[in-house]
Amino acid sequence: MSSSNVNLFPALGQEDDQTSKLIRKSKESPFVPIGIAGFASVVAYGLFKLKARGNKKMSVHLIHMRVAAQGCVVGAMTLGVLYSMYKEYVVKPREAKNSLLHK
Repeated sequence: MSSSNVNLFPALGQEDDQTSKLIRKSKESPFVPIGIAGFASVVAYGLFKLKARGNKKMSVHLIHMRVAAQGCVVGAMTLGVLYSMYKEYVVKPREAKNSLLHK
């Protein structure tokens, strides 16, 4: 067998790229990971409370958990949009005005 520079684990190189991409995107819009964490926590809580739901029907329990998880994601998306609008329409004009005054 000849030794060559063939990567035996190509997924490891891509994983590093995906991780750096996720970190970069998280810095650009920090509310996306918050929404994902909220969704995951609601799902974990729902699974934890699945046995202790009392005499509530399974479908009603699942609907309540779905609504709570969607609420976390939509709330995080709304906060992200408001944050980006604040940066675009309040911070940037203020910085542009200050840069013009200092010239």
